[in-house]
Amino acid sequence: MKEEIIIAGFGGQGVLSMGKILAYSGVMQDMEVTWMPSYGPEMRGGTANVTVILSDQRISSPVLHEFDTAIILNQQSLDKFEKEVKPGGTLIYDSNGITRHPERTDINIYRVDAAEETARMQSAKTFNMIVLGAYLKVRPVVKMENVLKGLKKSLPERHHHLIPLNEKAILRGSEIIREVSLVE
Repeated sequence: MKEEIIIAGFGGQGVLSMGKILAYSGVMQDMEVTWMPSYGPEMRGGTANVTVILSDQRISSPVLHEFDTAIILNQQSLDKFEKEVKPGGTLIYDSNGITRHPERTDINIYRVDAAEETARMQSAKTFNMIVLGAYLKVRPVVKMENVLKGLKKSLPERHHHLIPLNEKAILRGSEIIREVSLVE
């Protein structure tokens, strides 16, 4: 098993944290893991993406040009990474701010309205956990117990009181993700 993932959006959306939690979760399951962040100098509000590879075999290179899964959180990232999803792969996106929706018919496309859900939950900081939960529903490559351990490891101890809220957000993301059907 090997899962090659790109998570892309704006800085401040929790893109890098989501990747780090997936990476820690893979380590907890004795997987081979890479986590490679990339972000612009403007940080919050600028572009940010992270590639994560989870594998039961050695990983030869952390540099990827195609992905099994793309998790897309803004239009700029959709424009850049939609074409880099492998045929038969998965694209998950939050529709907030998207003006041109995914168009490929050779991949599996899912929509999670995480921004809307965070407004309903009155907790903007859980956005990335809702998206993570949606991803894990579609691609359960790591166990939930390890995701919670990864969350605990990646959050500073002063924020550990937020773990139950984040767990709730992960579960909510798994409930609200919807497959998008594209008719040719």
